Amino acid sequence: MRLVADRIHYAYRPGRDALRGVSLAIEDGEGLFVLGANGSGKTTLLDCLSGLRTPRSGLVAIDGTPLAHLSIRDRARRIGVAPQLHEPVYSYTVEQAVLMGRAPHLGLFARPGRNDRHAVAEALDAVGASELHDRPYTAISGGERQLVLIARGLAQGAVCLLMDEPAAHLDPHHQHGIFRIVRRLADAGRSFIVTSHHPNNALLYADEVLFLAKGASIGGGPPALAIDEATLEEAYAMEFEILRGNNGSSAVLPRVDFQPRRSR
Repeated sequence: MRLVADRIHYAYRPGRDALRGVSLAIEDGEGLFVLGANGSGKTTLLDCLSGLRTPRSGLVAIDGTPLAHLSIRDRARRIGVAPQLHEPVYSYTVEQAVLMGRAPHLGLFARPGRNDRHAVAEALDAVGASELHDRPYTAISGGERQLVLIARGLAQGAVCLLMDEPAAHLDPHHQHGIFRIVRRLADAGRSFIVTSHHPNNALLYADEVLFLAKGASIGGGPPALAIDEATLEEAYAMEFEILRGNNGSSAVLPRVDFQPRRSR
């Protein structure tokens, strides 16, 4: 599946564009990180890619078919969304939460059957969360909730997962656990688009990056080339330095004007 956005514009209020001519393309097996400061348009971009919002101009298309020409059910069978800071209202079990991903495959009054429950079990197993299936969704950790949301997208049958700040509020161990799983799914043929504030995670797990600032694209491409000091400064309004290791790895650090205190 190929998901394309071509010069899309979106405005919450007339004359105040939240997105200004943003373009991207992603295919099966690819991972794209969208980087930018708060308010740069990252979440709005995901909303437009999923069909939740309709661009004022420009085009979002799946395999050449405009998103607007597809039914909600057809879109949901192709694109899954893992929202940021998802707070459940009711205390569903994890299995029930993932089972909601089967809705695009059920009739209006149909009940989930054996095949649907099998898809849920396979999805939980794929993200290493099978042991959570009977736990209340409200009683699991933030990292575990992210795994469940990914599993819901897999049970949905989505080929492309849109993930809004999946590493927010997670410690480094759980951040990398999430992204290792997502990377493994991409290597198996799915695709993912992740919004993030962490260039270092993009350097480790992305095939491509896209920088946004004030709703416009200010750079993009393979992470090792696109993540540079000038683009980082434009995106985040502060200076950075990039450290490069002998093994070809890179890391991004803020440039500070004081000497950190060293422990004795």
